[in-house]
Amino acid sequence: MAVPDLSPSTVDFLAQHGIHVVAIDPLGARVSGLDLRAAPPSPEVLGALEAEMASRGFLVFTDQGILSGDEQVHCSEFWGAREMHSTHGVHPRAPNRHIFRLSNDSSVGITGVGPQWHNDGSFESSIFSHVGYHIIRVPEQGGDTQFVHQGAAFDALPKEKQEYWSRLVTINATSGDLHPMVHDHPISGRRSVYLHLGMTGGIFEKTDDLNLRLLEHDELLDVFRSYNALLNAGLVENGGRYGMSYPYKQGDCIFIDNWAIAHRASPEAHLDQSKQGLRILHRTTVKSPRPGPLPPKTWQLPTVVTQNLLMSADRGEGVFVAGGLGFRWDPDIHMQN
Repeated sequence: MAVPDLSPSTVDFLAQHGIHVVAIDPLGARVSGLDLRAAPPSPEVLGALEAEMASRGFLVFTDQGILSGDEQVHCSEFWGAREMHSTHGVHPRAPNRHIFRLSNDSSVGITGVGPQWHNDGSFESSIFSHVGYHIIRVPEQGGDTQFVHQGAAFDALPKEKQEYWSRLVTINATSGDLHPMVHDHPISGRRSVYLHLGMTGGIFEKTDDLNLRLLEHDELLDVFRSYNALLNAGLVENGGRYGMSYPYKQGDCIFIDNWAIAHRASPEAHLDQSKQGLRILHRTTVKSPRPGPLPPKTWQLPTVVTQNLLMSADRGEGVFVAGGLGFRWDPDIHMQN
């Protein structure tokens, strides 16, 4: 099953409110006619936009100019639980504590962030529901963000791997929070994959006898590398139809459904500004209105791993790497949270 088309009834409803939505191929959509500085639209309009975000992965609000830090916080609170959930470091030049200021120049913003596929907030029991990316300065030679639809990625898996991954639970390396590798999206209902490639310390498998088993080194390597290959295969440049590298335009403000798509910075985004041009991106993170993604209740797992749980699930060669970047599944690539 591919990335869903825009809902014609939703598009018509939004058009009645002066908001125009056009699909981006192969995922996401562009939105015009909504001033992000203005008062929030009605709950019905916001619900329609959130539904399309859950279905298509992200919305690009075009021609917004340069939003101030307070203005970006204002429109970020349109989504999810309608409040910020800010856990990041604050660069001295960030306009407020909610803005994660990213750049390829350390004097301007925080550098090197997010080079591998991930969903933001995996160190929380409730990962962020939505994330905003507002481009402040577009580098002359490009500096995209790449997005992949995790529902379409699940559908691209062979059936046996769908069943295997549905038995897996990821363990965050820094907090120990548990998130299933497969979950059903709370808005779209789409079965979706999930794994943070730069902050996962280990993975549990729920075995046929309903016990937990901590995956061993080679098993972890296979899962991590298979997941990376699956998401890479979705990119248009690799012949896929469920991922893309989005080229920012001045005035773009993107909001993603953080439970529906994975993202990473393109390699060009981290190149030296003397070669690539200066890149400045402001990120905001939004509190989720619901916990999770969480393992099935019938598995009776805590939300955070315990030492006893790790010990009981280790059948002799199980691996859990605590702290920092977690399990290093490829020592030759750049890893940074």
